[in-house]
Amino acid sequence: LSEIILIWSPISGPYGAQMAGPQMAGPQSGAFQGGFPGGPAQMAGPPQKKLDPDSIPSTTQVIEDDQAKRGGQVYVTNIRGQVPPLVTTDFTVQDQGNASPRFMRCTTYSFPSTADLAKQCKVPLAAIIKPFATVPKNETPLYIVNHGETGPIRCNRCKAYMCPYMQFMDGGRRYQCGFCSCVNEVPVQYFQHLDHMGRRMDLYERPELSLGSYEFIATLDYCKNNKPPNPPAYIFMIDVSYNNIKSGLVKLICEELKTLLDRLPKEEGAETSPIKVGFVTYNKILHFYNVKSALAQPQMMVVSDVAEMFVPLLDGFLVNFQESRAVVNNLLDQIPDMFADTNESETVFAPVIQAGVEALKAAECSGKLFIFHSSIPTAEAPGKLKNRDDRKLVGTEKEKTLFQPLRGVYEQLTKDCVAQGCYELFCITALLWTDLKPLFFSFEVEVNGQQFVSDLRRDVEKSIGFDAIMRVRTGTGFRATDFFGAVYMNNTTDVEMAAVDCDKAVTVEFKHDDTLSEESGAVMQCALLYTTIGGQRRLRIHNLSLNCSSQLSELYKSCETDALINFFAKSAYRAMLNQPLKTVREILVNQTAHMLACYRKHCASPSAASQLILPDAMKVFPVYMNSLLKTPTLVGSTELSTDDRAFHRLLVNAMGVEETQVLLYPRLIPLHTMDVSSDAIPAPVRCSEERLSESGIFLLENGLSMFLWLGQACPPDLIQNLFNVPSLGHLSSEGLLIVKQKDRSEMLFRQHLVEDKGLHGGASYMDFLCYVHREIRQLLT
Repeated sequence: LSEIILIWSPISGPYGAQMAGPQMAGPQSGAFQGGFPGGPAQMAGPPQKKLDPDSIPSTTQVIEDDQAKRGGQVYVTNIRGQVPPLVTTDFTVQDQGNASPRFMRCTTYSFPSTADLAKQCKVPLAAIIKPFATVPKNETPLYIVNHGETGPIRCNRCKAYMCPYMQFMDGGRRYQCGFCSCVNEVPVQYFQHLDHMGRRMDLYERPELSLGSYEFIATLDYCKNNKPPNPPAYIFMIDVSYNNIKSGLVKLICEELKTLLDRLPKEEGAETSPIKVGFVTYNKILHFYNVKSALAQPQMMVVSDVAEMFVPLLDGFLVNFQESRAVVNNLLDQIPDMFADTNESETVFAPVIQAGVEALKAAECSGKLFIFHSSIPTAEAPGKLKNRDDRKLVGTEKEKTLFQPLRGVYEQLTKDCVAQGCYELFCITALLWTDLKPLFFSFEVEVNGQQFVSDLRRDVEKSIGFDAIMRVRTGTGFRATDFFGAVYMNNTTDVEMAAVDCDKAVTVEFKHDDTLSEESGAVMQCALLYTTIGGQRRLRIHNLSLNCSSQLSELYKSCETDALINFFAKSAYRAMLNQPLKTVREILVNQTAHMLACYRKHCASPSAASQLILPDAMKVFPVYMNSLLKTPTLVGSTELSTDDRAFHRLLVNAMGVEETQVLLYPRLIPLHTMDVSSDAIPAPVRCSEERLSESGIFLLENGLSMFLWLGQACPPDLIQNLFNVPSLGHLSSEGLLIVKQKDRSEMLFRQHLVEDKGLHGGASYMDFLCYVHREIRQLLT
């Protein structure tokens, strides 16, 4: 088993513990495969020597090594329990019976065979499922299986869908379910003879027998009221209060929509989009627009009684854009002028969502509400809010109340939205309230316009499924117990989502309810029922099989750090709603120490207590955990706005493994080392101030923000060569924050250097490693 060994010799460290510089132990029983880059086998320096940052595990090195070893290769999914390449590695997937890691990743690919072992190691057993993940062009898209009016074949007992884990017997007349072991009759129309190996003759002609992921066309039994669904609708609801008009946002939205409506999502191979569109403007009252194609001019209808919200028109409100193009464009031209002289600064909010839901209900369809809202709703109406950002609560028992949404109107609206299959929200500017998710602060068209437009474009164009219900079934011995994500749960098994798109992930935790068999492993099936853009009801199925072992060393060898940190982030962000932040942080550190102490005790070769021994697959786990502890949400500083912290919390909640990885360990790229004549981007360096150089230019990117850092001594011709502009002033900084060394704005950039001490509190990576090591030693004595 590869592992990594650090020796600490005693000096007093920042936590008042006896700690010191890591030194390398020599290879023990082949234990040194995961050795550190750039460090000799023995580094026994004098105890007082300053710690060498190069001697502790490096994330960038781990990423580079995996890319070198597995990059550019085909990853075939025909082996149970194999660990996929890292999310940062560039690889191609060939589905041969297990879902692609793009759809499902696990915290470990070898489950412990008993609940006691699971309890002992404290490694969470979880899967991060991204059912709609984007499939690259060079991989096969999902096959669609149509069984006609009989619908998909399912196990009579556990209701699992036909998949490669079903075992056919009795000459093909019966099959044993791979999940609950129930023996089922094969329906007459589905019968097929078996070959000499006991496999069906049509195995490779049927996606559901040979692939890990595929779709079934659902029958009317799977539809609401046993009726086929209508295609969805997109309703654009624009806040036309004083601030939005003055900032130029309303004009920007209207201009952008004229081109964007031509790019609504379409069904594969279709010429036009089946999605209907509708428009509402609002401040203290709501204005609905009739944009029927037969009209010469759009017509406005006003609803001023916001307490009893209703939709004043049905015919002409939701239209096909291609047919009503002239009237819609006419309306979009008129809106900015219509409200140009407004002085109305008060807005309503809950009635706007209510109106959207009512419109979709009346049209009997699901859909998406694009609400461009920019101020706290203070007008007298249901859902009126007040600023609750009370920094005095930070660090107290009551801090959790800052993140708890208000019960009542908004809670009910959430349920209504899920029931109707509608979602979405664009909140813009400084909101200072934590009941919804803001997207930008103090919006300025020149500064934020381009990024806003590109976010909006992506949101309108991306592939999406509506009115979704997801269920995760498992083999005997374990079950799904907890679900984390932007989801609603009416019961303990059904995950309901108003919509699911290529960015949305759900993290599922599993617990044992019996012993798992090492022979048959652990199997799981994620089934997602949803409505397509064209209004067809479908089932998307993802299957995955893992190993089971009574050896903890197998579990640690099969761990995936990036999936683990995704789970810890989401579970901590949920726990903080009910527990003080201090407790949540302590639990995270404790669990880190427990996982590593258990490895040390049961899997590592005997060694001196002064050594910190990390399993190879988890050697950079501490840097991610420390970074998580320093996120705005968990750090708990009065300098951070509650809005920012709540936004971060909600965002992470729906993230997949890829997104949490780069958020918690940003890419820091030395652009000054770039060969301008080549397409290759320089390899990222460690995320620490020590890696910056005064004469260099660095790009830092974490999936949300992008910074260009310029050293004080950076030569002007370097900027010219790299960006093809005469000077910095010519660089458009849209979506890119340009930061000069020693400028005030550098503070924003520095908080992303996750190996260093946190600006708002939180240890450096080195100090955290020392602290965890002390905790491990305490656990082992």
